[in-house]
Amino acid sequence: MLTIAQITDLHITTDRDPENRHRNATRLESVLKAIHGLHPRPAAIVASGDLTDVGAPEEYVALAEILARSEIPLHLTVGNHDRRQAFLDTFAGAHALPDPNGFVQYAVDVGNLRLVVCDSLDENGDEGAFCEARAAWLAETLDAAPDRPTVVVIHHPPIPSGIQWMDPDPAADWILRLEAVLAHREQVCAVICGHVHRAFQGMFAGKVVSVSAATSLQLTLNLTPVDRRVADGRQILIGEPPGFALLTWTGGALITHHCVAGDFPDPITYDKPFDAT
Repeated sequence: MLTIAQITDLHITTDRDPENRHRNATRLESVLKAIHGLHPRPAAIVASGDLTDVGAPEEYVALAEILARSEIPLHLTVGNHDRRQAFLDTFAGAHALPDPNGFVQYAVDVGNLRLVVCDSLDENGDEGAFCEARAAWLAETLDAAPDRPTVVVIHHPPIPSGIQWMDPDPAADWILRLEAVLAHREQVCAVICGHVHRAFQGMFAGKVVSVSAATSLQLTLNLTPVDRRVADGRQILIGEPPGFALLTWTGGALITHHCVAGDFPDPITYDKPFDAT
């Protein structure tokens, strides 16, 4: 059995924002501790974007100091709070690679599962983006290994969560472009995402889309209608425990566990056989 952990929406920052710096770093450290304590220990950790809060170079340095303690290989990509050049200045070659057009896109084998990591960052806005160059790279990369079970990693979910102020337009060009690439490529077992700061799942182009909770604050679950032009006082974020996802590959099926990190009461232990009378 192969396991891979997914972390997302770390929002690591510096002393320019002391409260967020301490809280987000502490929550990430708690998640990394939980992942390292899993049995079996995951073969890799994938970080699916919004690694920093504003994409400043010093934030990536702070993040690198935390991630350097990981004993598990890391594979990273960018989200809408990141900036490519600052990210690549710190992590290119070690935990991520640019494609020929400079996007943070690459493929890596983890055991007998292939991860294809995509870049949905639009540096001029918070919405997802997936231009023709990125789509062509993804199509070519998937077609290079049509029989290898593959998980596609991309920060922005191409499906709605129901939390309306965060949801994308399903007719957006980037979503239609991504759908056209994924459709009929049967080796893709799942698409994993972040961005929404809350775990949920759905279907897209015939594939399961699995979105992980954040290591930073979670998004409040409020599915009532919202007018994004009118502030209505609703709660936006909530201090639920930091979360991560655990992908489990059995060789024939991909299973996702959504996990929380933290200190909890002592467990019940397996002290006698389950079938003992």
